[in-house]
Amino acid sequence: MEREFWLAFIEEARQIRRREANWDFINKLPPRLRHALVYYVETGDFRTAARLAGLGVEEFLEKAREAGIPLV
Repeated sequence: MEREFWLAFIEEARQIRRREANWDFINKLPPRLRHALVYYVETGDFRTAARLAGLGVEEFLEKAREAGIPLV
């Protein structure tokens, strides 16, 4: 029961990030940052996404905010 709850929660968060993201903005970014933002949208793991982008966590989260991706 608890496992299903968390799986549903994770999927709902992913759907919110996908829906709210500004995909036109994201697709115009350099490949490394673009792929890191897509990784973040799909997983919610901003620390790994920041490493993939080659940015600090705060810098990465600012880029995510600019891209309209909510912190869910």
